[in-house]
Amino acid sequence: MRHDPPGGPRRPGGGPWRRDGAHDGNERGPREPRGDGPWRGRRDDSGAASPPRSRPPHAGDAGPRRERPARAPQEGGRGFQVGERLDEAQLRGERPARRPRDLELRVYGLNAVRAVYARRPQAIRKLYLTESRIPALQPLLAWCVANRVGYRVVEEADLDKLAASQHHEGVLAEVLREEPASLSAWLRDLPAGPQAALWLDGVGNPHNLGAILRSAAHFGVSAVLLPKHSSLALSGAAARVAEGGAEAVPMVRLGRDDNALAQLRSAGFALAATLVRGGDDVFAAQLPERLIYVVGAEGEGMDRELAAACDLRLSIPGSGAVESLNVASATAVFLAAWASRGS
Repeated sequence: MRHDPPGGPRRPGGGPWRRDGAHDGNERGPREPRGDGPWRGRRDDSGAASPPRSRPPHAGDAGPRRERPARAPQEGGRGFQVGERLDEAQLRGERPARRPRDLELRVYGLNAVRAVYARRPQAIRKLYLTESRIPALQPLLAWCVANRVGYRVVEEADLDKLAASQHHEGVLAEVLREEPASLSAWLRDLPAGPQAALWLDGVGNPHNLGAILRSAAHFGVSAVLLPKHSSLALSGAAARVAEGGAEAVPMVRLGRDDNALAQLRSAGFALAATLVRGGDDVFAAQLPERLIYVVGAEGEGMDRELAAACDLRLSIPGSGAVESLNVASATAVFLAAWASRGS
């Protein structure tokens, strides 16, 4: 049973909230819903709207084609906005077959979604939120209306399925992925002066990646560098844990290791291998103004050849009560040491 008030929830400025989708190539503009049923016009996977289908003529028909009668209004589901219905695959958290996974990302969490809206709102393709989040997201909802980006108010359980997580904080956005920059392009645009970056050599856990991005944003890290063949990519879970840091720290794709090392050194960077033990005390070492921390995988650590090619080898001293810090926690300590080098 629907729980929306008559005409649907109200948007700022009066009138029912609806999905103001852009109908590219359709001179008649957006289609209005009939009563409380779904829109007759449908969207393809690119987001463009298509007109209602016509019934094919019967054999021997001499007259023009007749329009298929409109379907009876259907229930959109508890808490759903009037507009295009979520199909069962979407509610199970699955992605449509024609929408490649590597092109779009489901970002959830209040700060994560706000960060996307603040930095690159044009990347937002759809928005889902619970009713309790309407007041906090008024600016984003107004932007969606003005730019004809579809949004829908859904129940908590439906958002759990869309996010495949209960940690969505009442909002989820489908956004276009941002492709990593090349190393040459990043170095070309990098300002002069002190800079720090992270070379992630094997980090794969999304929660660790998210925590690293959050620390990187906090300490003003210039980029996260990804090896040429690394499969590491931002996920919805990583973006949520990053609390907006995923939008603040760009990702850069490296070429061959030897070429990347040469390019970075030519730009004035020194590279520091971060080791569990055997390295110099990071708090006592003289850290250069332009530094790349090379961070290894959660279990195996970093590649030995890459570690040998670095200019510095650094470790975090501790009591010995535990073997080591979590990779995300250790990265935060290394970044704090670099940030405080002049104090």
